[in-house]
Amino acid sequence: MSVELIDELEAGELAVAFEGEEPETVLEWAIERFSPRIAISTAFQNDGVALLDMAYKIDPEIRLFSVDTGRLPQETFDLVEQLRDRYSGLKLDLLVPNARHVERMVARNGPNFFYRSVDNRLLCCNLRKVQPLTKYLHSLDAWVTGLRRDQWATRTNIRKVEIDHDHGAIVKLTPLAEWTEEEVWDYIRENDVPYHPLYDRGYTSIGCAPCTRAIQPGEPNRAGRWWWEENAPKECGIHCAIETGGFEHELHAILGDDAHA
Repeated sequence: MSVELIDELEAGELAVAFEGEEPETVLEWAIERFSPRIAISTAFQNDGVALLDMAYKIDPEIRLFSVDTGRLPQETFDLVEQLRDRYSGLKLDLLVPNARHVERMVARNGPNFFYRSVDNRLLCCNLRKVQPLTKYLHSLDAWVTGLRRDQWATRTNIRKVEIDHDHGAIVKLTPLAEWTEEEVWDYIRENDVPYHPLYDRGYTSIGCAPCTRAIQPGEPNRAGRWWWEENAPKECGIHCAIETGGFEHELHAILGDDAHA
């Protein structure tokens, strides 16, 4: 049975109340309030593994989920195995995109068509990431993300407690919102948390293998994501709605009758 969800007023009051509080305080409240219909979203970047360590210490039954897009680097799966060894009984759901939709997309456009335009890339992100995540979120009352305000311009105003109207008005929690990247790494080192090996090779934001590279000196941290694009959002559509109007027609052509399911 789901719990009674909070409204905008309570979300705003909670966001104010939790400002200045440590991430563990937010997690402890959220786990008590929403279990078992709460889960942590992760792409196995530094923020995600830090949150996992914090939450597991509060409740080893906490659920964790990630999207296996089919294009992740092998190092991501190596880290998954490390985490499963470290956190006994880890409840991890690896979501996958609809295979038929991916087959149609690749058949129509080729395997690496996303390099040709921003709309192509957003279409690929939508089918491989956004849709499986959205489907999974239907089973939750609240989800926890590793977003931080210092990550990118689109994230500077995030609150620790929000109503996620893009996903059925469930609760979205960002316990690390106030933290800096340095604070995340301090936590990882102090608690000996396994982290993604690509960080040691100059990567600062890690996603699908074809869409991620190490950054150059002086570049911002998310410069390695979709680096071939100019004046485009460094987002995939999971954490903010991206409405360009450019890929919806192709998306509906690929989904076919499933678009109305």
